[in-house]
This record gives sequence, structure tokens and C-alpha cells, in this order.
Amino acid sequence: MISVEGLKVEFGVKPLFTDVSFVVNDRDRIALVGKNGAGKSTMLKILCGLQKPTAGNIAIPNDSTIGYLPQVMKLQDDTTVKEETRKAFANNTKLKLRLEKMQQEMTDRTDYESDSYADLVDKFSQEHERYTMLGGESYEAEIEKTLLGLGFSREDFERPTKEFSGGWRMRIELAKILLQKPDVLLLDEPTNHLDIESIQWLEQFLTQSSSAVLLVSHDRAFINNVTNRTLELTCRHVEDYRVKYNQYLVLRAERREQQLRAYENQQREMADIKSFVDRFRYQASKAVQVQQRIRQLEKIVPIEVDDVDNSRMHLKFPPCLRSGDYPVICEDLRKDYGDHTIFSDVNLTIKRGEKIAFVGKNGEGKSTLVKCIMNQISYTGKLKVGHNIQIGYFAQNQAQLLDESLSIYDTIDEVATGDMRLRINDLLGAFMFGGEISDKKVKVLSGGERSRLAMIKLLLEPVNLLILDEPTNHLDLPSKDVLKEAIKAFDGTAIIVSHDREFLDGLVDKVYEFGGGKVIEHLGGIYDYLHAHNAETIHEAITNATVQFDASSKTVESPASKMSYAEHKEQQKKLKKAEKKVKDCETKIATMETRIKELDTLLMNPKNSTNMKLVTEYKSIKDSLDKENEEWFILSDALSELQK
Repeated sequence: MISVEGLKVEFGVKPLFTDVSFVVNDRDRIALVGKNGAGKSTMLKILCGLQKPTAGNIAIPNDSTIGYLPQVMKLQDDTTVKEETRKAFANNTKLKLRLEKMQQEMTDRTDYESDSYADLVDKFSQEHERYTMLGGESYEAEIEKTLLGLGFSREDFERPTKEFSGGWRMRIELAKILLQKPDVLLLDEPTNHLDIESIQWLEQFLTQSSSAVLLVSHDRAFINNVTNRTLELTCRHVEDYRVKYNQYLVLRAERREQQLRAYENQQREMADIKSFVDRFRYQASKAVQVQQRIRQLEKIVPIEVDDVDNSRMHLKFPPCLRSGDYPVICEDLRKDYGDHTIFSDVNLTIKRGEKIAFVGKNGEGKSTLVKCIMNQISYTGKLKVGHNIQIGYFAQNQAQLLDESLSIYDTIDEVATGDMRLRINDLLGAFMFGGEISDKKVKVLSGGERSRLAMIKLLLEPVNLLILDEPTNHLDLPSKDVLKEAIKAFDGTAIIVSHDREFLDGLVDKVYEFGGGKVIEHLGGIYDYLHAHNAETIHEAITNATVQFDASSKTVESPASKMSYAEHKEQQKKLKKAEKKVKDCETKIATMETRIKELDTLLMNPKNSTNMKLVTEYKSIKDSLDKENEEWFILSDALSELQK
């Protein structure tokens, strides 16, 4: 399909990669991986012909077609969603006109026995077969199916593309590429602008597609579900692992261990040779042996160990001021845009220290509710932001809002205040922007580097309520892991809007589902939420929930969300009091059990068998323990009732 041989790319003195060779076969599903700056996006541009290599050959059959989705592209704004997507079938339209012309010619001609008429019929048959293979008359249904799969509603089809954000317009471009059914799909971060449901649809589409796929993605679950081969750009060359990403991680670790052992052995050998040469260099009797050792040293090819980026981002949110018990409380919240209701009857309570996720299809109100909490837009109903709340907000397009004309250092120097201005270099170093790198202009930074720089700005002021809208877009896998651990350790409250299942898994303890104009609370993590609905996808879960709402004619809410704020506060007081009683009881029981064990040990000694003081104490504590256990059962039952 695609054959790459001896590829070399140079930017300046140091090559990006040299002598790279590999083959992309039919129906290959390949993940292209490597640290930031290794040349992943450059490789995709070279394969699709947008960039020329310094040296090497790329062989692509003439009849093969390639579809390429870059991270950023120029988009048109002069058509509707469906009209723009229909451009994917421009060849079908031309072919249809040719078929109609040939059909008319066959109708008009009467020389049925001539060779030219037979040739015309053969050509018509061949072209009609090709037209059928390309989708024929069914392409309108294909367009609708693909747009719906990528998150558009039927009402969106006739809307002008200029009404949509950049992320949604990228979905239109992705739809066009998928509908063209190229022989090879080159996808650079295709999940950055998709929600969970659309990602799952894309996973299914790619696994069933007959196209070969070569993709770059930081979504670990996505590449594990789609790919069966991993190409790693490392040490300026390519290592080919014919396994999924998770298996690649294991094999890569084993391979690097072997490299390290071989490298250490080679270093010892070289040190021995050098030591011999230095020791006997000036002894005439050893001249021959010295020359042999020198030639031996020159022939040694240094072993290179796989480049591992050990300069991990060290991310720690600063200590925050203690907030009130309930940072956010919504009562019967509603938001309308004209006649369109985004959501209504929203009742939710977020407790201090909780890490929660907002999930659901794009356009269902996740970012809208965030804007309500930020007091950026109007709404009806009640929304109370708690006492001492300091909000830190990371917008979905935060990285794109940076001033491209500034350097990294100046970007932070512009917003740093007080003592922090003296520690800018330390902060930049922790985010892998140390040394001369801090002088780079923002305009030359990759998407991941811009996201890290935007995250630094968020850290400059201590906050106790983090609101992160798609914070992992453009972050590589190690950086996402570091951010995830930092949010886990954050002692404040966090609201995370994300489509990244791997990122949310193990991080959040509550999920709010947005769909059908409702906001529904689900306790547990992201996969608990799916399992609770017996669903494989978020779309299926939302559909199931909507059916339940219609059947019961009311929103599924926790009892706490139906209470007024005053009632809820009183309920929490009773709950805390009951919890304290149970805890005090458990402490007493533990103390008594410890003393009984001590007395058991003492009374087992024959010397203490007649010690009535110990016997009396043992009996007294045993009676008290029985009573305390009975009390614990009563208190626990009362606590369970309050919790319900």
C-alpha cells in the first residue's frame, strides 16, 4: 500500500529522523507514537505529500487514494453542513453525469450491431459498476449516517457551517474524509474535538472500514480499541511493534532493559580497551597490541538506548483556601436560547472536595452550565456558589487564546505577581520549558506545549474550585497521567468536562449526565455510569434514561437534590451527628477489644489464674463490650436511614 524506504528529514543541524523504513499494508491499523517533537505530524504530512523529505523514497500505487485529517486546517464557511459534506461525493456527481450522457447516447443510437455501440455498452457497464461501488444513489443516506454518528442532529444538516465552532467544523471535514473511503486514512489527533459517544462511533467505523489506518492520538482507550500495530518514532528512527499499544508498552520496557544491559557491557569493554591503550601506549614491546586495541575501539558501533523523556511535567496545584461545604448548589435551574431549551429542572449539589465529571453529547449543555456557574450568562432558577469560593477556569480553547507574538517566559511574566515573579524560571522548568526553551515564541509551539503553558497560567493563583473544560486536548499520554494525579491530589473541588474515558476513570467519584434537556446524577466513576445503564455507549445510556423519564414523567433525582437549601443543610447536620456517634462507638469498641486481648494473654499465665482483680476487670469489660456492640447496631441503622 505505502512503502517508505531510507526516509530522512532535517530541520537545521540535527536530523528529525534518519534511515526510516516501513510498509503500510492493506487493512493495517497503526498507532504512530513518540514523545512530543519526535516528528509524528511531520511523518503524516510527508506520507500524504504535503511535505518533502530531505532524502528517501515513498512508494504509493497510482490507483491508491489517501485521506488526511490534520490537527488544524482552513475551513470554508459558505455552505450548509450537508452541502459541505456532500463535496466528498464530487466524483460520484461527475460520474453520474457521464452515465446519464452515455445512457442518452445509447437511447438515441440505432447502430446496435456496430463495434462502437458494443464498446459504449461495455464502458457504460464498467462505469456503472464503479458508480455503485462508490455509493451510487445511496450516498445521501451515507452522509446522514456519518453526520449523525459524529454528533450532528438532523436539524443541523441545513444550518450554515459558519454557525458552528471550529471543533464542529473539524467534524464536518472528518465526515468528508471518511465518506470518500480512501485506501489509507491518515488521522492526526482525530478525537480532540469529539465527545465520548462520537469517539465510540469512530472506533466502530474504523475497525469495520476496509481502509488502512495510520493515526496519532493521545486517547489511550481509542488507540487500544482501534489499532493492532504500533510504530514508535524514537532516537531518530522507527521501531515497529506488531501489537496493540498496551502490549507495546510492555515490549518497549523489555527492549529498553536489554539495550541498557548491552550498553553497560559495551561501556565496560570500551573502558577496558582504553585502559590498556593508556597503560601501554609508550611501551615498544606492546606497540602491536596497542594498535590492535585502537583499531578494535574504532570498529565498535556505539549502542544507542531508546530515548526516554525523563523530564516529566511536575504538576501540583498550590494549597487552597478552605471553601464552604457546598461550592455549587443548583435548584430548578433552566437555560433557554430563544425557543430552544438547553436544560431545565436542574437540581444538583456539589460537596467540597468532590471530583465530578460532566458527560454527554456536545450541545447538550455541559459548557453552558459551566458558564452559568462562572456567572458569564443569564439563567432562571437558583444557582448558589458557596462561601469563599475561588474559581480556576480552563476553557476548551484556552491554548488558542495565548498571544502568539510573546515568548514563553513573557507569557508568564505578564500575569505573575509578587514572589511568583522571582520563581518563573522554576515554574517553567517544572513544565519542561526550562533553559533556552523559555525564549521560544508561542507561535512555534505544538498543541501540547500550548496546553501546558495555559495550565501554568492557571497555577499562578490558588483556587479551591477547578473547572476544566476538555483539559487533555493536545496533551500527550505522560502529561495526561501527571495532570490526572495532580487533580487527584488537589484538596479543593474539581468539575471536569471531558470525553477522555481513560482520563476520567479512577479520577471522578460522581458523573452528571447531560441529555434530553436534563442533568442526571450518577454516583461512581465513568464506567460505573455505563454499567448502571447496561450500556456500551453514552448514546445508549442516554436513550435508556430518556425512556425511563418518559415512563415516570419525572426526572430521576437524589432525595438531596429535591430539598431546599435550608432543609438540605439541616439534613447534613443530622447526618454528621449520626456519623460522629457511630465513629465514637467504634472507637470505644476497638479500645475494649484491645484490652480484652491483653487480659487474655495475662490470664493464660498460671501465675495470674487466681488474680481476682484481673478476672473482675475481664468480666466487666466483656459486659460493657456486649452493650456497646448493641448500641453500635442501633446507631448504624439510624445512620443508614439518614443516608437513604
